[in-house]
Amino acid sequence: MNKRIFLSAPHMSGNELKYIEKVFESNYIAPMGEYVNKFEESIKTYTKSENALALSSGTAAIHLALRILGVRENDDVLASTFTFIGSVNAIIYQGANPVFLDSDEETWNVSVKLLKKYLQSCKKKPKAFILTHLYGQCANIAEIAEVCHQNSIYLIEDAAESLGAVFDGKHTGTFGDFGIYSFNGNKILTTSGGGMLISKNRTYIDKALFYATQAREHEIYYEHNDYGYNYRMSNVLAAIGVAQMEVIEERIEKKRQIFDWYKKYLDEIDEIDFMPELPNSRGNRWLTALTFQKIDYRKIIEALERINVESRPLWKPMHMQPLFKNSDNLLDGTSEKLFNKGLCLASSTTMSEDDIQAISKVIKETIIKERNALG
Repeated sequence: MNKRIFLSAPHMSGNELKYIEKVFESNYIAPMGEYVNKFEESIKTYTKSENALALSSGTAAIHLALRILGVRENDDVLASTFTFIGSVNAIIYQGANPVFLDSDEETWNVSVKLLKKYLQSCKKKPKAFILTHLYGQCANIAEIAEVCHQNSIYLIEDAAESLGAVFDGKHTGTFGDFGIYSFNGNKILTTSGGGMLISKNRTYIDKALFYATQAREHEIYYEHNDYGYNYRMSNVLAAIGVAQMEVIEERIEKKRQIFDWYKKYLDEIDEIDFMPELPNSRGNRWLTALTFQKIDYRKIIEALERINVESRPLWKPMHMQPLFKNSDNLLDGTSEKLFNKGLCLASSTTMSEDDIQAISKVIKETIIKERNALG
């Protein structure tokens, strides 16, 4: 392949430039303007969330959620260990202590069993739980939300990777006290950078807006009784988001088709296991993720690089990161096993079935070659 195939490349809808031109014509290129409002409304309409706030990143959204929920220094905050560090950095921003929970094999997301076990034995009740919906696939969110409710623990859904994923017909991000989405360059919907904070609690979102705009009081001059942040999304990026939201279902359909193509062409290899999907859910299949039972996944990465195709290992669990070597956790080895055996395949929505077939051919040839070498 001459042209590089990226893991998850941006895919414009066609209306982005038209809307950006309107932003420039209005001269509202700062974090205000009609397209910020339109983007928030499009997310609310699509996810059926009651309130939404467009921000500079998904991490900023998590940070605001933690602060609004009163997470302070030395509070414990539960989190998925099998995730990207952007999910948990904000815990450190607040001076709180992350406590990492392992995954289950049924979803690759947080184990409900371990969540319950931790809450039965912990000496200090966690203040909040940041749950990640990994690679666009739903965690067992209904049961997790119920456990959090029963134990009076705030729930923040990190749906950065799972915009459009639904569990029992309800969108990820809408089960908890807060939900967050990311529009980073590699996400299923991108504004080049940005995030969204949603909540059914209007007071929470109003407070988040206050903090996201430097905590300025309602005076004609600049008055500050509290500190805030420069976390609002610009009108330019929001215009891109509005155009992207017009094709969100098409993007999900294509992502799921890519996953199905990989399964079709790799189905005969019995030592490959694809990321599972709960039967009462629809993930967005942001990335096609799988594990290899016998071959070293690095052999696959090297083979794909030779044909100019990007692939990546699964997330390195947070409890394995040097930054969190002293953090508490409850583990059963699932996420480490997945990390040691797993790979994300190129899943850009611009890819064709021929691309998938060619990539799958290289994967199969590499597995057969390694199998023969081992005898």
